[in-house]
Amino acid sequence: MQFHRPETLDDALFVLANGGGRLLAGGTDFYPSLMDAPATGTILDLRKVEALRGIHREEDSWRIGATTTWRDITRADLPPLFDGLKLAAREVGSVQIQNAGTIAGNICNASPAADGVPPLLALNASVEIAGPNGLRVVDLSDFMLGVRKTDLKPDEIVTAVLVPDCQGASSSFLKLGARRYLVISIAMVAATILLDQDGAISDARLSVGACSAVARRLPNVEASLIGIMPEVDPIRSRLGPAELGGLTPLSDVRGSAEYRLEAVRELVCRAILDAVKGEKG
Repeated sequence: MQFHRPETLDDALFVLANGGGRLLAGGTDFYPSLMDAPATGTILDLRKVEALRGIHREEDSWRIGATTTWRDITRADLPPLFDGLKLAAREVGSVQIQNAGTIAGNICNASPAADGVPPLLALNASVEIAGPNGLRVVDLSDFMLGVRKTDLKPDEIVTAVLVPDCQGASSSFLKLGARRYLVISIAMVAATILLDQDGAISDARLSVGACSAVARRLPNVEASLIGIMPEVDPIRSRLGPAELGGLTPLSDVRGSAEYRLEAVRELVCRAILDAVKGEKG
């Protein structure tokens, strides 16, 4: 095994370009994947690369460094737009996992039940990636290709998650599991909502996790919500089978496909109302 701990992004890319290697950030997915076997090959530890950590406002967007931990996110001074992401951060494993686990690790792991993905999708997040040809930016929805599959090339490193600002919007996140904490989701929903001056919904972004190979937005539901008042009956009337048709939940030990879809309907309604409360509060 070869172990590298570079202090700059250029040094990290140099190692990848000259022999490749496995990337290590928080290690909360890396080490369990070894299944008690010894680590082999080249390992590239990114925790010393300061440029990859921190949350900063940049003109009309927010930049969350790749190795920013979930604990960092929960403690950051962020507007209500990020309330949903903060709620999700508190659901990622245990407190110990939140102290070590990183935002980029969560999306690169590409689990259908990754807690951080639905709120990021509802924030219209994109992924900044560095490689031998410079930087490129890809929408998070295009970055996630399937179960454990992403658009990241072997010689590339995720450097940040980018979130466009949306003045006045608030977000929420709800997760259903067999117990309150330390559980894989049965279903989870994130919502970002913006109201107009009359209190009607002017922008809605909804995403669902653990009910398809990758977390998905609900564009049909989003479009149907524009212009309505954020009340239970109007919202529920827009959550029929056609609007949720893009979801493909599986039946497993945690719940049937039918149960998951019914849970999503309830969670979407609650998430929208929670986001509206945050915006008004």
